[in-house]
Amino acid sequence: MTTELEQSVVRSLVDLSANFEVIDCDPELADTAAFCEHYDIPLDRSANAIMLASKRPPDHFAVFLVLATDRLDVNRSARDAMGVKKLSFAAPDVTAHVTGMVMGGVTPFGLADDLEVFVDAAVIEPPWVVVGGGSRSKKIKVDPEVFTRMPTVRVVDGLTA
Repeated sequence: MTTELEQSVVRSLVDLSANFEVIDCDPELADTAAFCEHYDIPLDRSANAIMLASKRPPDHFAVFLVLATDRLDVNRSARDAMGVKKLSFAAPDVTAHVTGMVMGGVTPFGLADDLEVFVDAAVIEPPWVVVGGGSRSKKIKVDPEVFTRMPTVRVVDGLTA
């Protein structure tokens, strides 16, 4: 059974003429390491969507997408990309409120148009990556070139430490 949110994610991909595949996922295995191990997906082909919240100024949010093998540089690169003075990882309840998605399922697809999305340039390099599908029950295998065509996405070199 597919939820309305999952359908919205798929509609977004179809509207973008993306080359993608929906992968059903056991919700208990949605976290990156468990998912990759169980479903035999290389970590360098999995991308994590991470929501950050600014502290100064308050209530400014953005989603960052980085390969699972990399670590987002929150204190310098992400802060500079957002143009804020101080950042932190958004709490799970804040992430759910802002994106409508729970951690383990957050994806750049189907988000509100006013939510900034920054994609690390390394995510664009492989022929495909796996990202969240809007819930912990779905993942999306997608040709990452689609990120270069999304109006709400900025591809940035050097977002990782």
